[in-house]
Amino acid sequence: MLDERPLSATVQAPASQVIETQWWRGAVIYQVYPRSFADSDGDGTGDLPGLISRLDYIASLGVDAIWVSPFYRSPMADFGYDISDYRDVDPVFGTLADFDRLVAESHRRGLRVIVDQVLSHSSEQHPWFEESRRSRDNPKADWYVWADPSPDGTPPNNWLSIFGGPAWQWEPRRGQYYLHNFLVSQPDLNFHNPQVAAQMLEEAEFWLRRGVDGFRLDAINFCFHDAQLRSNPAKPPAERKGRGYTIDNPYAAQYHFYDNTRPETLGFVERLRQLLDRYPETMMLGEISCEDPFAAVRDYTQGEQRLHSAYCFEFLVDRFSTGHVCDVLKTLSERAPDYWPCWAVGNHDVARVVSRWAQPGVDDSRRAKLLNAFLLSLRGTACSYQGEELGLTEVEVPRHALKDPYGVAFWPTFKGRDGCRTPMPWDDRAPQAGFTSGEPWLPLPEGHRQRAVSVQQADASSVLHAYRAMVRFRRAQPALCWGSMQLLPSAEGIVAFVRQHHGQTLLAVFNFSSCRAQFVLPPDTRVETLSVPGHELGTAGAGVVDLPPAGVFFALLRSA
Repeated sequence: MLDERPLSATVQAPASQVIETQWWRGAVIYQVYPRSFADSDGDGTGDLPGLISRLDYIASLGVDAIWVSPFYRSPMADFGYDISDYRDVDPVFGTLADFDRLVAESHRRGLRVIVDQVLSHSSEQHPWFEESRRSRDNPKADWYVWADPSPDGTPPNNWLSIFGGPAWQWEPRRGQYYLHNFLVSQPDLNFHNPQVAAQMLEEAEFWLRRGVDGFRLDAINFCFHDAQLRSNPAKPPAERKGRGYTIDNPYAAQYHFYDNTRPETLGFVERLRQLLDRYPETMMLGEISCEDPFAAVRDYTQGEQRLHSAYCFEFLVDRFSTGHVCDVLKTLSERAPDYWPCWAVGNHDVARVVSRWAQPGVDDSRRAKLLNAFLLSLRGTACSYQGEELGLTEVEVPRHALKDPYGVAFWPTFKGRDGCRTPMPWDDRAPQAGFTSGEPWLPLPEGHRQRAVSVQQADASSVLHAYRAMVRFRRAQPALCWGSMQLLPSAEGIVAFVRQHHGQTLLAVFNFSSCRAQFVLPPDTRVETLSVPGHELGTAGAGVVDLPPAGVFFALLRSA
C-alpha cells in the first residue's frame, strides 16, 4: 500500500472542518489588469464598465474570485500603482458607481472581488505628499520618509530603488532627501508614524465598506524601513539574482536587510487582520519579495492573526527547470509547513509564462495546457493571470510603443513589462480583436488574434476549453482543493506528487520535457486513471506511467 509517510516532502493541510468552510482555501483567483481587459468607451484603455461586460466570460471559467489590479485615481506614472487618491476611481477606468456595480454584478454571478491595496507608497501627486514636501513643520511633515544628507551632501545611506539608481531623491524645499523604493514619483510613506498606519487602515476599510471580499496587498513587506537608516551590506556577485534583476540594475548587488521586510511590519499586518476580521469571509493575500521569501511567507501568515495567504516570486523566474520547481516545493514544505500558499506562474510584472517557460519541440498550446494543469494541481490557492487560459504568448513591443517606465529605463537589456500587458483578444473578426473600437494603449499583435476567445470557444481542443475542464476537475477532487501534498522522487523533466484528503489519494504527474517519459508508480498500489478533457494524457501499465511530451496524468491510488 502507499506509505503515508513522506516520500520526499510533505505539506500538511489544516483540519478539514476549517479549510472547507474558508472560501479562499483551494480557490482559483483570476487576475484582471483592467487597462488591458475590455474597453467600453473607445478610448483604447480598458475600464470597469468593460470588465463588467465580460463577467459572464470570467464566470464561465469556473473561477472563484477576481483580483482587480489598481483602478484608483493616479497620474499613471506606474499605471495605477502610484495612487493620488485611495478612495476614488480614476476617470480613465470609470466612477465609484461603476465599481459598486462591478461588486454587485460579480456577486450576482458567484464571483468574489479582491482589489489591490498599495499601502507602502503613494504618488508624489497625493495631497499628503504635496503638503509634506513643503516644509519640515507642516501637519504632514513626518508622513513620508525624510532624511538629512550625509556630511558630503550625498544620500543618507546606500539604499537602491528597484527601478534603478539611488532610492533617495533630493527635495530643495525641505533641504532633505525622501525615500522611494520604486519610482521617484512613488514616495514611501512613513509607517513609523502612528498616524500614517492608522490612516492606511481607514483607506483600506473604505473598500471593505463597499463590499470587497479581500485585498491583494502590493509589496506589503515594504511598509517599514530601518529607523536607523543603516546601509545594506554588499552581496557577492554569485548571489546577485532574483525577480526583475537585470545585468545593468545594481539593485541585486545588495542584501536588502534594512530597506524592507522589517519586523515592525508584522505588527501592522496584525492590525490589518483585525480590521478584516470585522468583515466576515474577507481575506488578504500578500505579495512578498525579499532576501528570504520562504521565511517571510511563513512569518507573514503565521497563526490566525496575520495574512490569510501570501505569494513570493519563486515560480515567476525567467527559466524553467523541474529541479527548481521541486526544490521550491520541498524547501517551502520544510521551512513553512503550516503556510497556505498562493501560487502564480505569471502576472502583470513578468513575461508571459508560455514564452518564459517555453520548451523546444513543444507547441505553445500544449505547453499552456500543461502549465495551467500544474498550477491548478498544487496545494494552495491558485492565481491565474488574464490570458493564461488562452495560452497568450509574450509580445515584442517596439521601443517607440513602450509605456512601462521600467522598460524605458533599462532598454535594451530589459524591455519592461508591456509584453505581458497587451490587450485581451476577444473576437478575431472585430477591429482590435474586440478589445476597443479605438486605438489600444498597447499594440495588439496579429498572432493573438488567432488565440482570441471567439476562436477558442469554437474549438473543442483549445487551451480555453482545457482550462475550464481543469478548473472543473480541481473543484470535483477534494484532495486537489484542500489536501496535503507529498512530492515524489522523479526523473529530470518530471514533477510528481500525491494529494490526500479525507481518504482520497490522488496522484498527479507532469512531463515538462519535449520527449516521451516514464514515471515509476509507488509500489503496491493500483491506479484508477482520471480523465481531464483537452489534455495530453499519460497511460498507466506494468507499474509505470507513460507520458507524451507536455503530458499529464491523474489517478486515484488504491492499495494493491
